[in-house]
Amino acid sequence: MASSFERFRTGLLNFTADGFSLDLSRAPGPEGHAAKMQAAMRRAFEAMAALEKGAVANPDEKRMVGHYWLRAPELAPDAPTADAIRSAVGAVETFARDVHSGRVRGEKGAFTDLLCIGIGGSALGPQFVADALGGKTDRMRVHFIDNTDPDGFDRVFDGLEGRLGTTLAVVTSKSGSTPEPRNGQLEAAARWQAAGLSFARHAVAVTGEGSQLDGVAARDGWLARFPMWDWVGGRTSELGPVGLLPAALQGLDIRGLLAGAARMDELTRVPDATRNPAARLALAWHHLTDGRGSKAMVVLPYKDRLLLLSRYLQQLVMESLGKELDLQGVRVNQGLTVYGNKGSTDQHAYVQQLRDGVDNFFAVFIEVLRDREGASPEVEPGVTSGDYLQAFLLGTREALSGGGRASITITVERVDARTVGMLIALFERAVGLYASLIGINAYHQPGVEAGKKAATAALVLREKAVSALKAQRGRWMNCSEICGENGLEGSDELVYKILLHVAANPGSVSARPDEDPAKTLFRHT
Repeated sequence: MASSFERFRTGLLNFTADGFSLDLSRAPGPEGHAAKMQAAMRRAFEAMAALEKGAVANPDEKRMVGHYWLRAPELAPDAPTADAIRSAVGAVETFARDVHSGRVRGEKGAFTDLLCIGIGGSALGPQFVADALGGKTDRMRVHFIDNTDPDGFDRVFDGLEGRLGTTLAVVTSKSGSTPEPRNGQLEAAARWQAAGLSFARHAVAVTGEGSQLDGVAARDGWLARFPMWDWVGGRTSELGPVGLLPAALQGLDIRGLLAGAARMDELTRVPDATRNPAARLALAWHHLTDGRGSKAMVVLPYKDRLLLLSRYLQQLVMESLGKELDLQGVRVNQGLTVYGNKGSTDQHAYVQQLRDGVDNFFAVFIEVLRDREGASPEVEPGVTSGDYLQAFLLGTREALSGGGRASITITVERVDARTVGMLIALFERAVGLYASLIGINAYHQPGVEAGKKAATAALVLREKAVSALKAQRGRWMNCSEICGENGLEGSDELVYKILLHVAANPGSVSARPDEDPAKTLFRHT
């Protein structure tokens, strides 16, 4: 029987020159799993190679999926695409320099603050990178609007009070019609106008050519426009203008991000599953979840700077892998649930359940060797706070193993731009390979589109319900009366929810609530 150290050596992929390792020794596959999956992994490598060469990977939208070209333009399928990538990165760097130098400035002076308005991949990636790499050397203070919550808008703008004249707004939306960023843009424009300022003189667009947002930015004379290409999905857009522009404006090392991702792409492009960290990760996901998503992935970074990694991975992994149908149109309801916070906070939160409760997860520890820049004081003789942090990681990992719970450990030398780029690329590739193993399309999101259509229908129903009340101005009506008299049969619950919200906000609709929703009355005054 092999010793624990021998199992560790066997399960470790160690890339010392890159300051990165992947330890799978505490998540061993069942006997023969690697051999059983060999043919499927070969097909996954072939599919990935075809994708990188420009194959149409999203049949719903008949488009290529080219986020790997963002850090290696020479791999793009044609010269115009490669040139467009290089040009965009250069334009980002030039614009950031102009802002930092004061050549591009706001109505009240040089820009001091950056407001990023987006949703999904247009927010989660930039937020993760801003938090992971930001610090005292930042060139601008960064703020985010990533929802359509009015109170959330107010909180952000309250934090910018008195500084709108030196705040640069970056609005990111591929179509320009997605409600959350569009609403954020409109609310922002209203704030600038109320302050007697021109929003256009403080605004930049990151959008698709010819989009609704592109038209607004061109018509109103915004400061600049940067591209979003149809071959880059939102959840894989962080290393394009979507993420590079906010990072460059913040003063972060975008070339380091790109270099780290490019290096990880090299490591994960190797068509040998035993030496490819993304392939090993995908195979581990497969056997740990029975290839069915039967267990969740709990991301436990023992580093405050990586707090938002789990939120970023939730979209990347769950939107990519959460699919009803496989490639043959068979209903499979696939997915891989992701959650997490950070260590050692989690040890005082839900690790108790992970250790002793339902065995419905596997853990992914993220270990960072460098504690901080410079030396740390001792909190006990010969022991620093960083020593404690590592001890908690090792202790939690040991406790989980002792309870028969699987874990994977990713170790990096430090948190810098290159490392963050490597982590992004590692999980991007693992998602793509795993999707091939389970026979689904990782690059479309029909469930998201279904939610958008349902939201649109709810807004249409809102208009009809309010109009019905207005036509009976002054009359108190319950939901059944509103629906029955206006051809809205079967919509009682939605009408109740909608009108309850309308009545709770300033306007002409009032409510008389009752514990029984059927007896709640509404009136238009």
